[in-house]
Amino acid sequence: MKLQSLFIVPLLFLSVMAKEPNRPECIAPAKPGGGADLTCKLAQVSMFDTKLISKPLKVTYMPGGVGVVAYNTMITNKAKDSNVIVAFSSGTLLNIATGKHGKYNENDVKWLAGAGVDYGMVAVKSDSPYKNLSDLIKALQKDPNSVSFGTGGSIGGQDWMQTALLAKVAQIDVKKMRYIAFEGGGDALISLLGNHINVISAGLAEIIPQVESGNVRVLAVFAPNRLEGKTLSDIPTAKEQGYDVQWAAIRAYYMGPKVAQEDYEWWLNAFEQLQKTKEFQEQRNSRGLFEFNKNGKELEEFVKQQTEQYRALAKEFNLIK
Repeated sequence: MKLQSLFIVPLLFLSVMAKEPNRPECIAPAKPGGGADLTCKLAQVSMFDTKLISKPLKVTYMPGGVGVVAYNTMITNKAKDSNVIVAFSSGTLLNIATGKHGKYNENDVKWLAGAGVDYGMVAVKSDSPYKNLSDLIKALQKDPNSVSFGTGGSIGGQDWMQTALLAKVAQIDVKKMRYIAFEGGGDALISLLGNHINVISAGLAEIIPQVESGNVRVLAVFAPNRLEGKTLSDIPTAKEQGYDVQWAAIRAYYMGPKVAQEDYEWWLNAFEQLQKTKEFQEQRNSRGLFEFNKNGKELEEFVKQQTEQYRALAKEFNLIK
């Protein structure tokens, strides 16, 4: 009873602050099956289970430019739409940093709430000749063009960037490596399973079901230490294999720039309460995500700081001047 009472008062308070959205919707700016889809479904399931919303959150897919189409749509056509939240990741911020969003930047939307932290990784099919990261590195050192990497997004995106950092540490010319760009991690995974590419570079959370089923083997996760969990703890880090590469990717949500402040605050308070619930934490953990509860102003400050760091990284790899 005490645990339940903790959430009754905040939920009542939410209803007083502003009206619940009539058509709650989460836009996943990619095709189904990738990290954006995972982020929207995390909110969809946990918000309904905790009764923070009385109507199910609709998930809509809006691929195009690896998030660019959705970002531009929210700024132009849906700037005031208080029903809609959009999933984003560190890849969105890297795209902004490299100028892929055109005239729009990190100051043009309302950053809302965190969903979790994912870690980058490289993986192969379970029958691949590459049994560990050293096998892959040796093949690349012998002939960088002999291995095809599938990535969600083009050169300069986060899936490309984490392998570029790996190439730098291993003294491999990243310009000679072969990349096949997909609209999202879901398409890259399908291509891997269909033997159209040799390696997938993506977020670990995107492929956990395939790891658990034995279809995919993760060669390395770009985390500082081994991750916790029955499946995750068996995955070696790049660092422990002699290649100190780390890539943490946030997953979170934003809204249109002209959403009424009281409506924005309704969503903000909803997420702040949601993150405290057991239901959300279990759903987040089951998707291979780790805690990232930065919201509102704190998230905005993080986004702006992170984007500046990515601009510096992009300059290092000659992606921007």
